Amino acid sequence: MVKQHPYKILDSVNYPSDLKNLNIEELKQLSEELREEIISTISKTGGHLGAGLGVAELTVALHYVFNTPKDLLVWDIGHQAYPHKVLTGRKDKLHTIRQPGGISGFLKRSESEYDVFGAGHSSTSISAALGLAIARDINGSDHDVIAVIGDGSISAGMAYEAMNNAGHLKKKMVVILNDNKMSIAPAVGAMSQYLCRLMSSKPYLSVRSLAKNFLNHMPSPIENFAKKAKKYAKDFTTGGNFFEEMGFHYVGPVDGHDLDQLVPILENIKEAEGISSPILLHVITKKGKGFGSPEECLEGFHAVSKFDLDTKIQIKSKSIRPTYTKVFAESLTKIAVHDESVVGITAAMPSGTGLNIFAERFPDRMFDVGIAEQHAVTFAAGLALDKVKPFVAIYSTFLQRAFDQVVHDVAIQSIPVRFAIDRAGLVGSDGSTHAGSFDIAYLAMLPNFVVIAPSDELELMRAVQTCYMINDRPSAFRFPRGEAACAEIPAEIEPFTIGKGRVVREGKRVAVLSLGTRLEEALKAAHEIEKQFNIKITVADARFAKPIDKQLILNLAEKHEVLITLEEGSIGGFGSHVMQFLSQEGLLDSNNLKFRAMFLPDRFIDHNNVDVMYEEAGLNASKLIKEITKLLDMKLKNVA
Repeated sequence: MVKQHPYKILDSVNYPSDLKNLNIEELKQLSEELREEIISTISKTGGHLGAGLGVAELTVALHYVFNTPKDLLVWDIGHQAYPHKVLTGRKDKLHTIRQPGGISGFLKRSESEYDVFGAGHSSTSISAALGLAIARDINGSDHDVIAVIGDGSISAGMAYEAMNNAGHLKKKMVVILNDNKMSIAPAVGAMSQYLCRLMSSKPYLSVRSLAKNFLNHMPSPIENFAKKAKKYAKDFTTGGNFFEEMGFHYVGPVDGHDLDQLVPILENIKEAEGISSPILLHVITKKGKGFGSPEECLEGFHAVSKFDLDTKIQIKSKSIRPTYTKVFAESLTKIAVHDESVVGITAAMPSGTGLNIFAERFPDRMFDVGIAEQHAVTFAAGLALDKVKPFVAIYSTFLQRAFDQVVHDVAIQSIPVRFAIDRAGLVGSDGSTHAGSFDIAYLAMLPNFVVIAPSDELELMRAVQTCYMINDRPSAFRFPRGEAACAEIPAEIEPFTIGKGRVVREGKRVAVLSLGTRLEEALKAAHEIEKQFNIKITVADARFAKPIDKQLILNLAEKHEVLITLEEGSIGGFGSHVMQFLSQEGLLDSNNLKFRAMFLPDRFIDHNNVDVMYEEAGLNASKLIKEITKLLDMKLKNVA
């Protein structure tokens, strides 16, 4: 069983200053206790696990050597920052992580002065750190700036752009490359293969020897370190070529779990004088170190559900309802059986997007391009130009990163790339950084686009089939995280008629035009309105954010006193398109129609239970009922 409180060292450590008087052996003990505490806590809460366990020693060493928060430590994403949170005043709050009202699972500047740069998307740390380093020099300060980035994150284009600029500007900063051969899934791509080649059969031997013999005898530590390495370790010099050509001093590879190496190397990096170029320290770690689970699920250990502390086996939901993600993946796989031109593309999220299911059946037709959403989109455009039918499966929040490619490389050229947009709407414990709030607005405004928001899993199947058959322009369908409603599935799935919605419930006086999975809430509200006020209202399912069903909208506007749109997206989305159309038709010029659009509020919503988040956003049945009764207040005020 994992050891729990009391801890010999961790109990007396609350802030990095508490590390300064510890010796190396005590730091080692602290690292183990830190790992134990994270395992114990996440067993009860669930959350990101593997990355944090892999950087326990690195986190301890960084806070021990550097003077944080004066020295600025920038973590990439935040998945690996749980040990950092424990050591920076949030130890007693760790049990609240990703819980309602608790601390964030990512870096958050408003949460702590030690969280230098908030991040929920990868590959930003080098850029942010470079900006902080330049600002330091402009302001005449003398603190250090350190960025930590993973081998998966460093595969993204933004990281290369930042390294290119950093090498050119030649400002002192430190980049820690945390190499565990993993992103969320196993790392892919040429950079991952290159990093593997840096490792010899005894990857740490030369560094250990150098650390012992040379680190304390360097007038110019990093430069001499490289020179000595050329004499004593061929692996070291051949490894540094790429990063050195980018303008970095390269140090490594170093065992990221060996504090006897990490601490003196980091101390020499900190104390180095006359270094006018950025330094890259390459550390090798093991993702999930110390977890010891019998389950073979490397990707699953990135983020885990609650698990048994003794067996380390995750406690899975027993629900028989499929997730929307699985419904999409199985639908696409069925189509691909009959059409060899169908391919799947993901950006380092094979299981998150369901394309691992597709890959099991068609391994040669699924492409994981790494953390490279921009490349994924233009790569798909190239495929689509020659009779291939690509489905690009990317979370809504990550597709934002490829917006220019969506516009320039796909929409302008009207290339039939098909976008499967997962995690649409609010996403619960991942919070605002991962919420799919903006895709309706940023896709539906583009010419040549078809944008579908199915209301349940059957409608999702039809959306997949519809986009499969669109061969003259780009298309997209969005669906939420979580379980589907488990509607009855017919044997044959018919595609939609492009741009046509449906009336689900006939009524009068009030019409609610819903887009996406808020339809269930609209039907709940309609039932309650009828029950309380004996008014049967109309509920319609728009299906399409673009093209909108103009005839359906006209019918609803002309036959009802009130028209309300409801969507799981931001301002500027579906409701704006409907309002613009009504305005052009002159239907907003008189008092015959009251129109309201219900959408996500103009602010970011913190992590919580999804239902609570939608309550806060005002996009559930109770808020819809209040809006309807308010609009009909003069006529309903005397009704019991």
